[in-house]
Amino acid sequence: MQKDFGRFYLGIFLSLGIIIAGYFMSNTLYKAKVGANAAEVKGLAERQITADTANWSIGFSVSNRVSNQGVAELQKLYKNAGEHQAKIVNLLKEKGFEESEISTDAFDYFITEYRNEDNVLVDTKNLLSGKVVVQTNKVYKVKEVRSNINELIAAGVKIDNQLPIYRFTKLNEIKPDMLKEATENARIAANEFAQNADATVGRIKNARQGGFYIRDVGKDYSDTEKIKKIARVVTTISFYLVD
Repeated sequence: MQKDFGRFYLGIFLSLGIIIAGYFMSNTLYKAKVGANAAEVKGLAERQITADTANWSIGFSVSNRVSNQGVAELQKLYKNAGEHQAKIVNLLKEKGFEESEISTDAFDYFITEYRNEDNVLVDTKNLLSGKVVVQTNKVYKVKEVRSNINELIAAGVKIDNQLPIYRFTKLNEIKPDMLKEATENARIAANEFAQNADATVGRIKNARQGGFYIRDVGKDYSDTEKIKKIARVVTTISFYLVD
């Protein structure tokens, strides 16, 4: 009789063990199946942005040619360079730029000597060049003023009106929203894939963020020439597919 009870309880324990083992095995297989069934897709986010800073350089130069080099000639040249620099700075202020937005560089001095066939010095050319730099967030004012600053030429100032450099410096402010948008677009692509596979998109398995980059509108490579720009990011995301 005791043997029969022992066999009975042993059978119950064995049955429970098989059931429990079967549960964990089936659960493991299910998870393995879900882990294997995943869709990797890319999500794109783009938005048009406006440059928030501009760096604009205006070069200028003065020169003279003298047969007899002297201190007086150099002093006169430096005086002329200072006057031309002042004209540029004053015009920029008149057009609405603040003094804190304008900076000047030291003059660069170049000398060229001209000699005859006997290597005798017959002429000398002195040249002083300088630069006025505008660093500002008034990007549209830079564009406006640059178009009419050539009036300085009529005032006798020889200038080099260089192309402004326009930059967008607030990428960190738009990153979160753009990443969210890219992730949402990736899920849309995954849903389209899942429909063809008669599956449902689950949670994210893993994700890789691509690099953010900025380009001028209508340009493939430049990112400093235009005020209007395009910011773009592409994310690569794997989603679990659930039956």
